[in-house]
Formats: sequence, structure tokens, C-alpha cells
Amino acid sequence: MLLLPALAAAQTDLPDLTHKLTALSPRPPAPDFALKDLDGKTQRLSDYKGKVVLVNFWATWCPPCRREMPSMERLYQKLKGEPFMVLAPDQYESFDLVFSFTGQLDPAPTFPILLDEKSTSSKAWKVKGLPTSFIVDKQGRIAYRAVGGREFDHPEIEKLIRALIAE
Repeated sequence: MLLLPALAAAQTDLPDLTHKLTALSPRPPAPDFALKDLDGKTQRLSDYKGKVVLVNFWATWCPPCRREMPSMERLYQKLKGEPFMVLAPDQYESFDLVFSFTGQLDPAPTFPILLDEKSTSSKAWKVKGLPTSFIVDKQGRIAYRAVGGREFDHPEIEKLIRALIAE
């Protein structure tokens, strides 16, 4: 019982989410993956070639992951109708845990939440900590990387994504 107040206090002690991204040059090819979403449909990164894709590696136990998730949904909604997608592979967790967690978010994500119970995709992407996010250009190359929580609907990030869409 004493853990809940400590967890709540720990969440308020987190640093603010930032909007800084690291540009990669040259842009390396993004490793493909095939993961099931919460509806049981297999999602492949390669299916979204021709779109800019935000790939966010995360877990339910990760406080910055939890904090940034609503901003990804707001960005996804703002760019609906554009050649843009968000794919969010959860690492090492079960369907039941991830499904329950996403149902508690406000706003709840409408973009694909992917299950990677063995964390094979994060190994291919050389993810060292969570959250780690990548923005993949329309040609399937990694344009930006971010380690740690981000405010994805910040105007600076939206501007970078719109520039990639225009390429």
C-alpha cells in the first residue's frame, strides 16, 4: 500500500518532456519488423513506405513512456489525412497488461500499439533504454532519434515531421 504514494511522488519528480530530436546523417535504413497489434493484425514497418513513421519503443512500467503517450495521440490526430503513421511497439509485456494500460489513457491511442513480448524489434533497432523513438522518412530511413520522453505534439517536432512529409 505504501508503494502507491511513492510511485505518485516519483512521477511528479520527473523532468519535463522535451521536444529535442537528434538528426541522423546519413540516414540509415530502418530495420523492418512484423508485430501484432492489439487487434491481432500484423503490422510491418515496410507496409508504411511512402509515409513518415514515428516508431516509439516503450513499456507500461516506464514513467516517461506513460507521460509521452497522450502527446503522440494528439500528433497522430493532428496529422490525420497526411502520409504519417505512429507505430508503438511495447517491450516484453503481455497483451492483457498492454490492453489494460492503454484503456486507461486519456486520450486513448488510436494508432497501432504493437506487442513485442521478446523485444526482438528493439534489439534490431539497438534500443538501449525506454522510451526510445525514431522518425522514419518516406524512403524507410531513420531521420531522427530521441532517447527519453518527448512532447511529440510540440510545434518544433510537428515542423520536422511536416518537412519530412514534403520531401
